Amino acid sequence: MAINYYIVKQEPTAYSWANFVSDGGTAWTGVRNFQARNNLKAMRKGDRALFYHSVVGKAIVGIAEVKKEAYPDPTDPEWICVDLAPVQELKKPVTLEQIKSHAGLANIGLVKQSRLSVIALTPEEYQIILQLSKSV
Repeated sequence: MAINYYIVKQEPTAYSWANFVSDGGTAWTGVRNFQARNNLKAMRKGDRALFYHSVVGKAIVGIAEVKKEAYPDPTDPEWICVDLAPVQELKKPVTLEQIKSHAGLANIGLVKQSRLSVIALTPEEYQIILQLSKSV
């Protein structure tokens, strides 16, 4: 089965990559946008999500894996969440500026829909980001 790829965004002052690693994973709760919710619904166990520090830092800093598929969000059961676990920190964070300046990432949701908190990626976009991070 093919792996799908995503970006999940979080303000590091609220929940950072370091917190995520220390916790060993988390329920990705609090998503209150219909398109982002649809992306959460599409996530399958084993899919990969790039962890993006928004507002402060503005960079992709790590790779997470979907451990549990969509279920009711305990903070509001009308919405859904997934469980994510850390896989690895990127060797070098990939900044928003790098993403915006790379031709292969021109249509990425991070640039086109900057307020979206869960963004689908193509396999090609995922690989470009890993190359920029020196993690492949």
